[in-house]
Amino acid sequence: MKRLLTLSMILVCALTAMAQQDREVQHKPYIDLRPYHFGILVGAHLQDIEFNNIGPHMMTMQDGTTAEQNVVCEADKWVAGISVGVLGELRLSENFSLRVSPTMHFGAKHLTFINLKKTDERGEHIRESQDLKNTYVSLPIDIKFAAPRWNNHRPYIMAGVNPTINLTGGEADYVRLKRFNTMLEVGMGCDFYLPFFKLIPELKFCFGLGNVLDTNHVNELRDDNVRAYAGSVDSAKSKMVMLTFYFE
Repeated sequence: MKRLLTLSMILVCALTAMAQQDREVQHKPYIDLRPYHFGILVGAHLQDIEFNNIGPHMMTMQDGTTAEQNVVCEADKWVAGISVGVLGELRLSENFSLRVSPTMHFGAKHLTFINLKKTDERGEHIRESQDLKNTYVSLPIDIKFAAPRWNNHRPYIMAGVNPTINLTGGEADYVRLKRFNTMLEVGMGCDFYLPFFKLIPELKFCFGLGNVLDTNHVNELRDDNVRAYAGSVDSAKSKMVMLTFYFE
């Protein structure tokens, strides 16, 4: 998070420095007067998830017996993914616009499970891992507030909601996520007016609403060992950081 804040401060300082430049010849001077804007987007993202571990608990086995389980689950590293999509923007006023950008996100989360009730031959707690692959289809709906244009750049901030559909999920996975989720997103970027098109880099932070964990998944499993790991968490919150480049 400190690195992201540092990157944000560097971006703000760079935009401030550019705002102090002398006037230049403006590229595509009337593009922002159009009522509609269309384009494409490509970018990279990092997916994260925060689990609520339930700690020591009694689990009923398939044969009817009970046993105490204590497994800790965490997303121990970020895995970079890619995003592609299209852009549609409606001009509301000189400074405000409504933006819709259907996007597909291809990424993953790396999960580690630490079994505190079992040890290996070296006396260390047994660890298991899962690459939780995710392919999301999202439909972000954002309000964009842009500062007045200066020369060939125009900084802005944005906020909105992002409904998503998860297209992946294995039946034998330790953890499985729900099909549908909604995220709140905030970000900032800058329009750069080039001779033939407009380039828009944007940094965006997404925060999931509600529990994204499929809590019924543990009841569908038949392997007691897998159920011990699947039942170690009862809720999860998703997060995402995105660096996107729009081309109009």
